[in-house]
Formats: sequence, C-alpha cells, structure tokens
Amino acid sequence: MKVVVLCSGGMDSVTALHWASRHHEIVVALSFDYGSKHNHREIPFAAENTRRLGVAHQVIGLDFINRCFASALLQSGGAVPDGHYEATTMRQTVVPFRNAIMLSIATGFAESRGAEGLVIAAHGGDHAIYPDCREDFMRAMGEAMRHGTYAGIALLRPFIALTKAQIAAEGARLGVDYAQTWSCYKGGEIHCGRCGTCVERREAFLLAGLPDPTVYASTDPLPPKPVRTANLH
Repeated sequence: MKVVVLCSGGMDSVTALHWASRHHEIVVALSFDYGSKHNHREIPFAAENTRRLGVAHQVIGLDFINRCFASALLQSGGAVPDGHYEATTMRQTVVPFRNAIMLSIATGFAESRGAEGLVIAAHGGDHAIYPDCREDFMRAMGEAMRHGTYAGIALLRPFIALTKAQIAAEGARLGVDYAQTWSCYKGGEIHCGRCGTCVERREAFLLAGLPDPTVYASTDPLPPKPVRTANLH
C-alpha cells in the first residue's frame, strides 16, 4: 500500500516510519510544526531518519495552534509539568483535538499524493491522558477518512495496542537508532529526564531491557504510576 507516515521525530513515530518502510511504500513522511516547545528538537530527527531511509520528508506549519490553543506543550503555554506520564497533571500537555486536525490535513495531503493510507504511531501508553490517541477516536476518525475520500484513505495504527516498551523492542528489531529521536516536551539542549515523556522514555528502555542511548539532565528514580480511581474520560 502507498502510505503517508506522520513522523514527528519522536520514538514512536520514527519506529512507525521504519515499520512502514518494511511493510508499505512510503510516499512521504509528514511533520507538523505547530509551535510546541519541542518541535525544534524533534523535527530535525524526523528529517534525519527519513534521509537515512531515502524517504521524502515534508514539514507543514500550523502556527495557528500555538496562537489560538491552550496547552502547556505550546510555546504560548505555561510550564511543562514533571512526573509520571499517566498523572492527571499531564493533561496540561494535551493540545485540544490535535490528532484530528493533523489527520484531517494529512488525509487531504495523502489523497493529493496518490496514497491509500496514513500511518500514525498512537499507542497504548497514550490512552490515559490523550483522548485523541484512543482506539475509539482512531476508529471513528478512520471511518471519516475512508468515507470522506475517493481513495478511501485507510488509517493504519500498528502500535495502538502496544506499550512504549513494546514499541522500543520492535524498534530495536527494526534497527532504529533511538539516539536519533527526541521525546522531552521541554525542548532543552538535552532531555530533562523528569517530564512525562522523559519518564515514559526512560521506563520504556528499562522495561524492554534495552540500553538507553539518551543523555538526561536528571536520572532520579522514576515516579510511581498513579493509582486511578476515576474513569479515564
């Protein structure tokens, strides 16, 4: 299948890029520059990984998100919180309806380029905090994409039931160089080691039994997973 891959430059999307290169014909990899604090750190890694695979790469600017939306993830927002990635404080990093916006644009792009599918790296670890990463949303969005295009664009989500550790293990099997990926939401010179995405990254390598090539500002003990007493929604 001819596919477009959403590739931010993070662990998950770079692994999805490598997965797609094995299973499909990649027409182009898409990155979105929407004003997050870490876009400038992630996107160069997306470019490097696509270059290594010989895949075309395009960046689409969505500056209105930074100007108009409320999220600690954005340059216009407050400080990125530290802690476990499933902690309720991490809801501050949700960019409202981000995946729907990006998938809508990517769907039109994919059909314009003669692609038949879109690959997104949403995974099980995202489900606790990010509603537009859950399978209910992805299934509904996939149906809208299929019905709303002449090409019947398919939404491929190969990691939707996997943990971050399982993605790391799959990436190791595919030969992904995780030193050439970025996770930290704070977007500093090196990974902070404390924010939710850094905690998730550190935990993934640990649980997968893989060496972590990342340089962190802090390697303090990982915070415990929060106990959930309420419905995720």
